Amino acid sequence: MSGQLYIVPTPIGNLEDITLRAINVLKSVDFILAEDTRTSLFLLKHLGIEKQLKSYHQHNEHKILEEIVSMLNSGKNIALISDAGTPGISDPGFLLLREALAQGVSVVSLPGPTAFVPALLNSGLPCNEFSFYGFLPQKKGRQTKLKHLASEEKTFVLYESPFRLIKLLNELSEHLGSGRKASVSRELTKLFEENKRGTLQELAAYFSSKPIKGEIVVVVQGNKNAETEADD
Repeated sequence: MSGQLYIVPTPIGNLEDITLRAINVLKSVDFILAEDTRTSLFLLKHLGIEKQLKSYHQHNEHKILEEIVSMLNSGKNIALISDAGTPGISDPGFLLLREALAQGVSVVSLPGPTAFVPALLNSGLPCNEFSFYGFLPQKKGRQTKLKHLASEEKTFVLYESPFRLIKLLNELSEHLGSGRKASVSRELTKLFEENKRGTLQELAAYFSSKPIKGEIVVVVQGNKNAETEADD
């Protein structure tokens, strides 16, 4: 009988943002796959959990995929966690999840923290429909994606590094128009959480004048909503 693969979300900042179910799963599995074992060890110590950790990240996921699936097929129960948030959402995990399902392994995805949901709500932009794009390509395909975003009718969500935020805001201004409304969220759930709203031009100016730290979520008004507001 095969084991189970658990997809376990972990806090994106505040360590209290973990479910009781997630804690129980982490305690019960045979071992935990972690994106960065040092980061995950800090969380496990905080939770009082002693469990074997195995490294699983974007640089080794292809190499050890067969080994992990073999362990699952042999009856091992395994939890997959990332540094923060839900594995597979702009983090390693999808490759393993897909292969486990293809092999008939039982996969259990737990609900829990992910950065784009609070950022979307904090933006104040329409969220009855939205599109999530994660990180844009850094080189090949970036301009194509930016042109596509210019015609995106729904509110859309992007992830970005603090080191590339200004570049992204300027590119969005160029392709979508500097007056398009947007929101930048950083350090979500942490002591210095910040949610800044304004036009793309205003946000670029604001963040150009200060140091930028923390993971970044950018939420942008869709083209349809921008046109409707302009007509009104």
